[in-house]
Amino acid sequence: MTGLLLITTDDLLLDELLRLAAAAGLTPEVTDDLSTAMRAWSRAPAVVVGADLLAGLARMGPPRRRAVHVAGWGAAGESLFRDALAVGAEHVVELPEGASWLTALLTDVGDDPGGRGLTVGVVGGSGGAGATTLACALGQAAALTGPTVVIDLDPLGPGVDRVLGMEEQPGVRWAELAATSGRLGSRSLREALPRRGHLGVLAWSGGQVRSAPPDPGAVREVLAAAARGHQRVVLDLPRGESELMSRCDEVVVVVAPTITGVASAARLVDGLVADGIDTGRAGLVVRGSGVDPDAVARAVGLPVLTAMPDQRALGEAIDLGLGPLRSRRGPLARATAAVLDRCRVQAMAA
Repeated sequence: MTGLLLITTDDLLLDELLRLAAAAGLTPEVTDDLSTAMRAWSRAPAVVVGADLLAGLARMGPPRRRAVHVAGWGAAGESLFRDALAVGAEHVVELPEGASWLTALLTDVGDDPGGRGLTVGVVGGSGGAGATTLACALGQAAALTGPTVVIDLDPLGPGVDRVLGMEEQPGVRWAELAATSGRLGSRSLREALPRRGHLGVLAWSGGQVRSAPPDPGAVREVLAAAARGHQRVVLDLPRGESELMSRCDEVVVVVAPTITGVASAARLVDGLVADGIDTGRAGLVVRGSGVDPDAVARAVGLPVLTAMPDQRALGEAIDLGLGPLRSRRGPLARATAAVLDRCRVQAMAA
C-alpha cells in the first residue's frame, strides 16, 4: 500500500476525510470493517481512524506503529483521548476546526525521502571564520545524493542564496514564512523554496530587515518540516543561539587557527556547555593555517573533524554564481566529505 488508510463508518466524516486527502494529493484506501483494518494496519504509510470506530479498534489491540491519527466531529471527550492512547495515536483532530491542520499533515504521507533528515548546524567560532561558505558547500555535496536544504539563520551573514548563486531563483524566503502558524507540510515547504536540482535554500529576501529574526515558533515549525522533507538539512547558524544548536543532530564549529580565533571558539563552546548543550555531537573544522589542529582541539574542548587549508579561487567561484564547491577534489571538498562521513557514522549509531 502506498497511500492512506481511512477507517470509519461515518459517511459525513468519510466525505470530509476524502476531501482533505484529495487536497493533499492522496487517493486513500477506505474500510468500515475492523477486521479488514487490522490486516491493512501495519502496511499503510499512515492511518486515520474515525472517532466512531476508535473504541472498537482499541479493544482489538492493534500493534504499535507510527503515523496513526484520530479524527472526529466537534470537541473530543476524555474517553476518546483514552482510546486514542490505547491505539498509539499521535494526534486527535477535531473537525471542522482542525481541517487545514490535518490537510498539512496528510501532505507528508508518501513523501518520505529516506526518513527524518539529519540536521547539521554550522557556526563560526569567530567572525569571518567561513561558516557560511562551509554550510553552502555541505549543502552542495549532500545534494549529490538526495534532497537537501540549506537554511540561513544568521541575519547578519552574507546570505546562503548569494554564496550559492541562487539569489535570483524564484521561491519563498523568510519574509513569507516569518509569521507561519500551525503545521507546515514538508512537501509544501520543499516545493516552495528556491531550488537547483536536489538543493533548496531558505534565505533572507533582499528587502527584508535582516536584523529582525522570525518568530521562534515559526523557526521550529520550518525546521521540523525541512527535516521531514529532506535527507539533509544544513543550518547556517548565528553565534550564541544555543536553542537552535540544540535542534541539530550535529554541530560543526569552524575555527580560524589564530590566537584570537581559538579563544573566541573556546568561549562559544563554554557557552554551549553552560546552556546544557550536548557537545558530544559537535566537532571542529580548522580553516587555514596557524595554530596546530591538536592544540586547537585541546584549547576549544572539541575534536577536530578535519583541517582545511585555504582554497584557491574560492571567491571567484562564488562571484561567478557557481557556489563554493566546484569539484569533488580540493580542500573544501575533502572537508565536506569528512563532515558528511561523520554524520553518516553518527546516524548509523543512533
